[in-house]
Amino acid sequence: MSAIFDLGERPAVAIHNSDDVYPVRRIYCVGRNYEAHAREMGKDPQRDPPFFFTKPADSLVANGVDVPYPPRTENFHHEIELVIAIGKGGRDINVEDAEDHIYGYAVGNDLTRRDLQLAAREQGRPWDTGKAFDLSAPITAIYPVADNGHIREGEISIKVNGEIRQQADIKDLIWNVPEIVAELSTLFELQPGDLIYTGTPAGVGAVERGDLMEGYIAGLGTLTTRVSE
Repeated sequence: MSAIFDLGERPAVAIHNSDDVYPVRRIYCVGRNYEAHAREMGKDPQRDPPFFFTKPADSLVANGVDVPYPPRTENFHHEIELVIAIGKGGRDINVEDAEDHIYGYAVGNDLTRRDLQLAAREQGRPWDTGKAFDLSAPITAIYPVADNGHIREGEISIKVNGEIRQQADIKDLIWNVPEIVAELSTLFELQPGDLIYTGTPAGVGAVERGDLMEGYIAGLGTLTTRVSE
C-alpha cells in the first residue's frame, strides 16, 4: 500500500547550537494563563483548571522569517509566550515528575486573528479560525534543558517597532510549567515532538503590515518576526 500523494517532511524546529532538529507532532496552547491578560480579555483570572486549544504543526514559522498579514481579519495580534518542548511522553504525569518530561524551551508568538477569535467566543464556537491559521506560530530554536536548565522565572516581553508592548515575568504564570504538563497529560498522552505554548501576558495588541515584532525571554534569546507588506 502506498500514499496517493506526498505530504513532504514533518515540520521541525531548530535546536540551539546543534545541526539536529526537533520534529513536531502536535502544538498545544494554554489560554489566559496570566492574571492581567485574563482581565484585559474580560475574564476573571481565577485559578480554575487551565484550558487548551491547538494549532497545526505546519503553522510553525522559523525565527527571522516574515509572516504575511493573514486573510479575513482586521485585528491581527501578537502574543509572546514561553514554549515547552516535550522530550519524554507520558499520561497522568505527576507535577513533581513533569520537568523530567521536558526536552527544552523556546520563545513563541501565538499570532491571533482577534476579531475572528472573539466572534467565535461570543457564539460559543471553537477558536480555530482565530488561532489555528497558516503561519500563526513563530518560534525560536529550542534550548535543551541539558544545556540551558529549566525556565522558571525571568523576563518575558515583546517589542513592536522598538516599543515594548508586553512585559512580565515567567513566574507570573497562573499555572506554572510543571502544572501545565501534568494537567495536559490527563487529557492527552503526551509524546516527544509535542510543543506547548504556555500563555501570554497582558498587553496584546494589533500589528500592521511592515511591523517588526521582537519577542524576548531571559535565557532564550529573541524571536524576530516581521509582518510582510
